[in-house]
Amino acid sequence: MRRSPQWQWHLDEVFVKITGERHYLWRAVDHEGEVLESYVTKKRDKAAALKFLKKAMKRYGNPHVVVTDKCPSYRAAMKMIGNETRQETGRHLNNRAENSHLPFRRRERAMPRFRRMRSLQKFISIHSSVYNHFNFERHINSRTRFKRKRDAALREWRDLLVA
Repeated sequence: MRRSPQWQWHLDEVFVKITGERHYLWRAVDHEGEVLESYVTKKRDKAAALKFLKKAMKRYGNPHVVVTDKCPSYRAAMKMIGNETRQETGRHLNNRAENSHLPFRRRERAMPRFRRMRSLQKFISIHSSVYNHFNFERHINSRTRFKRKRDAALREWRDLLVA
């Protein structure tokens, strides 16, 4: 699914421990809160940020605005790609990406810890797609509309599992 370039992205990284070692989970979230891309690395440097950005841009195109925190690796990677003018940083601008980690953290606490990067990467890709499919903004919709949307998503999910 390709999106048009005028979409706004929120980029963020969070650390996850795998067998006691710190690894970084990079995420791209669109302006609606859907997780676009997830990527796990051992380092939080320019090379990792560049690889993540190239992966996301190859799949979703070039965004109009990229909102990040003040991590210097983002600025260096954006400079190499040529998107440095599209980057925005600010105190509360990246809250959407920060809040997208919450469902993952809630699920991570309920399960045993990860032992390999590959298992974390598989879990993240599946978890974000399932969460995006069933996440409806309950505070915006009425109860009847929310139930209709949820039932439609559940029917679609069951159709996908049968196929």
